[in-house]
Amino acid sequence: MSLPTTLVHSYHVHSWGSRRDPPVLLLHGFTGHGGSWAEAGKRFAAAGYHVQAPDLLGHGRSPHPRNSTRYEMAHAADDLKSFLDGPVVGAVHLLGYSMGGRLALFFALSYPELVRSLTMVGASPGIASATERTERRYSDEALADRIEREGMPAFVDYWTALPLWSSQRRNLPTAQKQQLKEQRLQNRPSGLANSLRGMGTGAQPPLHDRLPSLQAPTLLLVGAEDRSFVAVNRQMAQSIPKVRLVVVPETGHAVHLESPDAFSRTVLNFWGPADSSHTLVP
Repeated sequence: MSLPTTLVHSYHVHSWGSRRDPPVLLLHGFTGHGGSWAEAGKRFAAAGYHVQAPDLLGHGRSPHPRNSTRYEMAHAADDLKSFLDGPVVGAVHLLGYSMGGRLALFFALSYPELVRSLTMVGASPGIASATERTERRYSDEALADRIEREGMPAFVDYWTALPLWSSQRRNLPTAQKQQLKEQRLQNRPSGLANSLRGMGTGAQPPLHDRLPSLQAPTLLLVGAEDRSFVAVNRQMAQSIPKVRLVVVPETGHAVHLESPDAFSRTVLNFWGPADSSHTLVP
């Protein structure tokens, strides 16, 4: 059952399923919001999980602070910890896509006691090279300035035309592509711009050296057509102790949107059957 969206710790949160079921936390990618997990959320709820998906700062109906440092990974992870200390009690199955996957990894390394399992979809541990991080930070800053200067319609047209989304342009139904566009247009220019400045790959501290200390069982999920991320995930898989890597054929960056059946089946198989004896919320 889909529950009404609520405001928790200043984040707008989308929920599916019963609060008596084992908790799942889904983190969306850049330009998305928690509601973009609706199909997956309903499937996971039907399998016996309680799913919550916040709009991250600068996205959807959550706040969009003017100070870009408020968006940094450490602050975002602390926000999630406060959220889990509130309406969700105990460890969660944590799943993040792209930007949300990078945040999920940072959180799992920072608060391992709160993560039952970690799933990263089309994500990375950041950029290892200091020179490349600096270059990416400059390009992210330039894009942030462009978003604020030109506004959402021009940015969304630019964003959806990037090579990263070629498989979506080819494979997604027209109605779904239009829905994605309309959802992106709901964001605020200042929110997306500051998210880039504070949580972009150039601003994020690299996490490569910390991967061997990751305690949670980890699923790395990536589309076969997302070639650069396939390479990154293969490298990550060599460093994470309890890891499973799944490459989904004929799929690009957004596995959950482009191959929803394979996505939900793979994730639910990784989690295993929902066990009511592990209920964390009375």
